[in-house]
Amino acid sequence: MVNIMLCSDNTDFADDLQNQISRFVTKASFSAELPDIIIIDDNLSAYAQQREKHSSVPIIFMAGKNSINQDNLNIAIRKPFSLIKLLDIIKAANNKLDNSTDGYLIFNGYELHPNKREILDLESNETTKLTEKEVDIIKYLYKAYPEYVSKTDLQTNVWKYNGDVATHTIETHIYRLRQKAEKNSSHRLILTENGGYKLNAD
Repeated sequence: MVNIMLCSDNTDFADDLQNQISRFVTKASFSAELPDIIIIDDNLSAYAQQREKHSSVPIIFMAGKNSINQDNLNIAIRKPFSLIKLLDIIKAANNKLDNSTDGYLIFNGYELHPNKREILDLESNETTKLTEKEVDIIKYLYKAYPEYVSKTDLQTNVWKYNGDVATHTIETHIYRLRQKAEKNSSHRLILTENGGYKLNAD
């Protein structure tokens, strides 16, 4: 699942673009909270604000009168553009985040490689395979850090409002994830407090 944040002064344009992207990117969600990719409609002020706030998130800048310097995390597309071209850029941006050095999540003695579904213990140099859901849990806790995340929050944002997911299912996933990642490590992966979870990223 990729969470896309759309920034545009034209709400009709933003709504139409969201609908078109949703038709072709079935695993896309749209929210300003904890984005994986940010799309900005020709607004340098919004670009500067979001880049400062989200330093490691790919930004796709829909350039009209303005332009930006490009690199792995700053991608410009000149207006007008075809939907197919934008979809290709979204997929490429997501792949860059998962495969590039910028996309690795490094925290407290661990290095997560989302695309490979692996977590590396930097102390022992041992790699552990993870499930897609376990990767999603770590990525969400990483984006929420340093806040604790409730079980309800995980139900909503990782399981996507799945009413069949009971809290004990989440507890089981967290338990198994800890067992796998921490088995040969001196580092705690996830902390628990008041029924919530936080990545140990200090």
